[in-house]
Amino acid sequence: MTPLRRALADYLSVRRALGSKLDRAEKLLGQFVAYLEDQHAATVTIDHALAWATRPVNASPWWWAMRMSPVRGFATYLRTVDGIAEIPPAGIIAYGRHRATPYLYSSMEIVAMIAAAASLPNPVSRASYPALIGVLAATGMRVGEAVALNVQDFDADDGVLIVREGKFGKTRLLPLHPTTASGLRVYLRVRAGLRVAVTDALFVSTAGTRLDHSRVHKVFKKLTRVAGLTARSAECRPRIHDLRHSFAVATLLDWYRRADDVPALLPRLSTYLGHTDPKHTYWYLSAAPELLALAADRLQTHLEGQP
Repeated sequence: MTPLRRALADYLSVRRALGSKLDRAEKLLGQFVAYLEDQHAATVTIDHALAWATRPVNASPWWWAMRMSPVRGFATYLRTVDGIAEIPPAGIIAYGRHRATPYLYSSMEIVAMIAAAASLPNPVSRASYPALIGVLAATGMRVGEAVALNVQDFDADDGVLIVREGKFGKTRLLPLHPTTASGLRVYLRVRAGLRVAVTDALFVSTAGTRLDHSRVHKVFKKLTRVAGLTARSAECRPRIHDLRHSFAVATLLDWYRRADDVPALLPRLSTYLGHTDPKHTYWYLSAAPELLALAADRLQTHLEGQP
């Protein structure tokens, strides 16, 4: 093991001991260290960091900045070890901060994607992907949280999912709609009859292992095409993460239409989604024009009632 790879292993161990997962960072930093070794570099330099981070040359500045982010953390650690590593300054790669426009799925579009998943050629995929999409749509879970679920995280009797060590290391309980709980029970019965390899994972791959995060994104993209979903604009394309947006927006819409006390209920939605602060959940108000209109109507009614 080279000194750089030993330093990387130590860095990842320290960060993980402090609660970070770093799955993507580990992959990127492994590629970066391989690049440094190809260049016969003994440590991190700003020039090398920039040369590696800005690959490929036709990628977006956002992508370059995302690649640079873990490099800065590693370089900061390495500087304490070798005393000579150069730390790329924050903002060295400028990019416009913006969120992609959420693709808000209708109930019919979700049904179409589940139907497309139920037509996949492999029997394991035909079982796993409809169940996965159904859970994501019905709970707004993060994809990473869903693929990390184990069989024992589903309480089939009470219809509750346990999300363990989600983002920020938090664990939470997700009560399920009866139809979602029923669908998961059916999935487990079907899965048991497929005789896949023994695994703790709730959602399994064709190899009988836990679903791979990147593979899930690729399959979902294929399913959107089969279901006939197309981009609504250059910034609004169907993504699997948008099932989370769709769940949040649908929940808020229901509350507004029922004239519920949305500010009082919002902390519940934040907790269910695994947000650390309700202000992060308020962002969904801007995701759908209908939500903005309902919020504006509620504000107007409140103002008209003022003396």
